[in-house]
Amino acid sequence: MPSIDVKVMSSGGLKAVLGALAAGFERASRHRLALVFAPPAAVKRRVEDGEAADVVVLAANLIDDLIRQGRLAGETRIAVASSGMGVAVRKGAPKPDIGTTEAFRRALLGAQSIVFSDPAGGGASGVHFRKVIERLGIADAVMAKARLNSGSYNAELVARGEAELAIQQVSEILPVEGAELVGPLPPELQLTTRFAAAIGATAPEPAAARELLAFLASPGATSVIKANGMEPAS
Repeated sequence: MPSIDVKVMSSGGLKAVLGALAAGFERASRHRLALVFAPPAAVKRRVEDGEAADVVVLAANLIDDLIRQGRLAGETRIAVASSGMGVAVRKGAPKPDIGTTEAFRRALLGAQSIVFSDPAGGGASGVHFRKVIERLGIADAVMAKARLNSGSYNAELVARGEAELAIQQVSEILPVEGAELVGPLPPELQLTTRFAAAIGATAPEPAAARELLAFLASPGATSVIKANGMEPAS
């Protein structure tokens, strides 16, 4: 059977998982994964503009919207994983107490600099964190020292010493060398993002795409999902 390139468009939330799964899928199927990563809003816009993809992986609400638009095949939709948000510091740096809402508030106010995802990019963590600091009444103080990031892991800036704290999904913190996870956001401030996948309505390789979706639901994929700080879909 000839090898086929399976084009996968995804936001960064599943970047580490898909990267780790690529070799196993390629061995099992003899197909190659052509992985395309971009901020969620950019992926959604490209699909809406007619860019063909075999599989699209995004937050479940964005997948469902693309299905309603007829851009993705609804009968192929699968739940993939879920991820909560966390805080990162540079490796070896002191880890602030973030175990309660008040402790988290103090940590944000005490930090010299904070990086989080630009809400304009449509990423769930950035949109949610902006709401959190407004809810805590510290939006002006945090935004005065915040750096809005897009296109890379926020923890990379912490690892390079360009920010003291990084806020992002845990699955986007753990892969970053030189950064350490402090812990998840307090439960009452937490946001769990559920990711889903579906085959493009004009997928060039729908049969190979179905193989990939089956692989994402396999026990082997489940262990990789857990290893990257996410919970497999139940």
